[in-house]
Amino acid sequence: MSQSLAAARTAPGDMAEFVLTGDLDRPARLTVPDLLAWPQHGTETAFECTTSGIRRHRFTGPLLHDVLMDAAPAFDPARRKDRLRFLIAVRGSDGHRALLSWAEIDPDFGRAPVLLAVTLDDTPLDRAGSQLVLPQDRCGARYISGIEAVRVDGGYTAWS
Repeated sequence: MSQSLAAARTAPGDMAEFVLTGDLDRPARLTVPDLLAWPQHGTETAFECTTSGIRRHRFTGPLLHDVLMDAAPAFDPARRKDRLRFLIAVRGSDGHRALLSWAEIDPDFGRAPVLLAVTLDDTPLDRAGSQLVLPQDRCGARYISGIEAVRVDGGYTAWS
């Protein structure tokens, strides 16, 4: 499902891609067609946008959790508390950023169905790039269009 960084550099240049980095055993570069290899989930969302009111859309794509687990985060999956120290930072092509905790997407905790969308209202996002979709959010501020990077970080020093 994931590509190695070296293999991904040979991917076509006209296809939007994003990089998975950070505390991962298998960092990768992924395109929308790559994301089609994971099970696809659909959601109809309604979120509040401060500039244009309520927005309603249909999205499909794999769960962020599934894609990140394939990249092998550097924690012991058998130790639930070890996962809780991990953060996920997402950056879009417009510079917009959002931060999630691992616990939000983990099936043992929040189990939020966060998607890396490959379609928006039945339109493929191949060229525009994948979109972060958080159907549980009332506000659309953490929706990220044209994802450029997803960084998993478990090594921050929160208490120093």
